[in-house]
Amino acid sequence: MYGTMKVAIGGPLKVAFRPWVEGMENIPAEGPAILASNHLSFSDSFFLPAVLDRKVTFIAKAEYFTTPGVKGRLTAAFFKGVGQLPVDRSGSRGAGEAAIRSGIEVLERGELFGIYPEGTRSPDGRLYRGKPGGLARVALATGAPVIPVAMIDTEKIQPPGKVVPKLMRPGIRIGKPMNFSRYQGMEHDRFVLRALTDEVMYEIMKLSGQEYVDMYATAAKRQIAEAAKAAKAAREKAEKTETAERAETAEK
Repeated sequence: MYGTMKVAIGGPLKVAFRPWVEGMENIPAEGPAILASNHLSFSDSFFLPAVLDRKVTFIAKAEYFTTPGVKGRLTAAFFKGVGQLPVDRSGSRGAGEAAIRSGIEVLERGELFGIYPEGTRSPDGRLYRGKPGGLARVALATGAPVIPVAMIDTEKIQPPGKVVPKLMRPGIRIGKPMNFSRYQGMEHDRFVLRALTDEVMYEIMKLSGQEYVDMYATAAKRQIAEAAKAAKAAREKAEKTETAERAETAEK
């Protein structure tokens, strides 16, 4: 099914958007490898596989595979076809363990495993701190090389909330494989997990040219949502005050 979906989706994507790629020679012709990428858009998981000759497997939330009805079944078939694995994200620890197990299984089959160390899409196009659990633990458990990847301008093609994509050329920069054998057997050391993750994020930053923010993207999203909520409340309060003042003036 993956081959069929790659032709059906990857072919038109390459023709319509003509993505440019640098560093394709850094993808091994065979054997396991982890593709650690920044995450700007929902479409990242489609553009990267579209330009690669080898299959790359990402993880996706389980809801995409379990929604009932015709639409749900079609969605599940689509995500399975493009190489996505379902992961139950109920509870942060359970989600992390499920992602780690899935990644290890993919790599033990000698395949490519794609992961977004930020854990979620960037809310503003900047690069956020990588979460140390998934990427580092999968890399140390398998010994697979980590290949940093930078998606360029994909957030401009289909920003959140937009249905119709904008036709423009996104880019993909693929860095040199990173070997972390020096940390072998230290997968339970949180300082090692942090150091490994930060090293990969630094390479992604160099490839992408993004501004780096030393906080998690999930925290940034909460701050943005809270600021928007506060701004809305302030506007509503100002409108009520203005209305009350007008009514008072009219009475006079």
